[in-house]
Amino acid sequence: MVSNKKILLSGITATGKLTLANYIGAIKNMVKLQDEYENYIFIADLHALTLPIDPKELENNRRNIFALFLACGIDTNKSTLFFQSDVLEHGLMNWLILTNTTIGELSRMTQFKDKSSKIKTANGMETIPTGLLMYPTLMVADILLYNADVIPVGIDQKQHVELTRNLATRLNNKFKTNFKVPEPYIPEVGAKIMSLVEPTKKMSKSDKNEKASIYLLDDPEVAYKKIMKAVTDSEGKIYLSDDKPGIKNLLTIYSALKNISLQETEQLFLEKNYGELKQAVGQEVKLFLIEIQSKYTEAIKNIDIEAKKGAIKARETANKNLKSLMKGIGLDNESK
Repeated sequence: MVSNKKILLSGITATGKLTLANYIGAIKNMVKLQDEYENYIFIADLHALTLPIDPKELENNRRNIFALFLACGIDTNKSTLFFQSDVLEHGLMNWLILTNTTIGELSRMTQFKDKSSKIKTANGMETIPTGLLMYPTLMVADILLYNADVIPVGIDQKQHVELTRNLATRLNNKFKTNFKVPEPYIPEVGAKIMSLVEPTKKMSKSDKNEKASIYLLDDPEVAYKKIMKAVTDSEGKIYLSDDKPGIKNLLTIYSALKNISLQETEQLFLEKNYGELKQAVGQEVKLFLIEIQSKYTEAIKNIDIEAKKGAIKARETANKNLKSLMKGIGLDNESK
């Protein structure tokens, strides 16, 4: 039976530990959109190889993330959930797309410029990994393999969707393929949760400062204490303002977990002090983690079965879209 729903594709890289920001900015919306779209959701373990990573860490990350997706509400009867590396079509699709891009396009990507500028040279030799330059084409491959209509992304990833749109149009014109030109989906609330230590920076699962992030597998009491120590300001008044990033961040976390608007949250705390705000936010975070972790304990037992089921369905779709590009390029053997 062919679905008439639009296709939504989303993935999270298997580096670091999943944070509350990952849940609020991405996973929460994946769960919400399961009934509206035909969902393909993957653990991006190939993307995790962009920078060096310990094999044991990678294996733990990918399995924990898969289980946390299930615990957070991804229903494998509604969404296709899989490991990227289980679908070998991603690698070949990446190469076909890479040969249709330019070094200029890739070197202009904001994340490449930011990350490569922070990598030092050793003994005068260049040490920027090739994958850092080329991983945007793997992102394009991820999207076009499933011919996605919609891509939920953080604000800082919007440029990658723009690259996908450009390349989809280029391939369609050049090889007479029929790839969709996808649209980015950026949620209004919680699109960007900030660091608890430096609220002008986003919360990151790769942050070396454990106090900066709430991890989904944090001890709930530890998470509560992190919120209580979150950096705010000295004004003592609670209201929404970009000049008050610490307070805005706490209000955003509360509104996302309570499923109410930022404006409603602001009204709730207008007459409160910072301690009361932190206690309320900390309690919501604590209760959320207790619930998620109880489900995680069961989900971790079912990873192998669920991953195999997801990979079979993902391969079927990916292979079809890969072959359409291969045919256009002149690599089709089946018609001979």
